Amino acid sequence: MVRLDSFVIHTTKYNDYINITEKVKGLVEGSGIKDGVAFVITAHTTTAVTVNEDLECLQSDMKDMMWRLVPEDHPYAHARMLHSYGTTAGNPTGHLRSLLTGNHAVFPVRDGKLIRGGAQEIFFCEYDGAQSRTVYVETMGE
Repeated sequence: MVRLDSFVIHTTKYNDYINITEKVKGLVEGSGIKDGVAFVITAHTTTAVTVNEDLECLQSDMKDMMWRLVPEDHPYAHARMLHSYGTTAGNPTGHLRSLLTGNHAVFPVRDGKLIRGGAQEIFFCEYDGAQSRTVYVETMGE
């Protein structure tokens, strides 16, 4: 059995880490799948899904690291007029930060529950907000 669910997040900041663990757990538990696997996937190229502890100091460190690795003031090739879009690309940092973080997370499902470590929380990472974003949760199993 395979079940695909989705939800929309309305982000409010240019760069942010939003804990989506409870939403994902609810979708997995409501899927009817007892044993299998769950995939949490972002539908956007300037966002990401990652797993880490939900500590304010850690989120601050993650943001600082991303800003050091992918600085806003670098002369990126993507920050130019894109004739195919008819506009200027102003989000190269979002694309590059999402490459570092990844677009998905995968978890086992046992007895209808999402299995994760005691400190593991699922985060939606916004790198080009504020926007409306879609996250998919595909649960597969029996």
